[in-house]
Amino acid sequence: MTNTGYAVAVMMAAGLAGCAGSEDTTADKGQSIYESFCVSCHGPSGQGDGPIADQLPSAPVDLSMLSASNDGVFPAERVMTQVYGYPGRYHQGMMPEFGPVLSGPMVEWTSPQGETVLTPQPLLDLVTYLETLQE
Repeated sequence: MTNTGYAVAVMMAAGLAGCAGSEDTTADKGQSIYESFCVSCHGPSGQGDGPIADQLPSAPVDLSMLSASNDGVFPAERVMTQVYGYPGRYHQGMMPEFGPVLSGPMVEWTSPQGETVLTPQPLLDLVTYLETLQE
């Protein structure tokens, strides 16, 4: 093995060792989804001030105030419904349906009413991250 090949192998092994101890949390995965699909409209802090927000016909929702506008309780189920979308909802507002983008393994989520609902893991990841943005 050449010195260059050895150096590359050592760097790769060190990088993999660093990753082994730091598994992404649900909120970390959700932040990645948010940055890919939501930040352009809702902004980095979720306050509706994304780079294209002023080009939209109506202002994006301030996602940092969802709990405040719901008596201090984060409305996870309502947020999942809005983000994921459902047939016919797309004509009621500007926000696109992200259901097809947020497909993934289905996991059980328990609603505030105690119902168990099979939900895509990426959707739960995103909603978990959105809860961290609350003021």
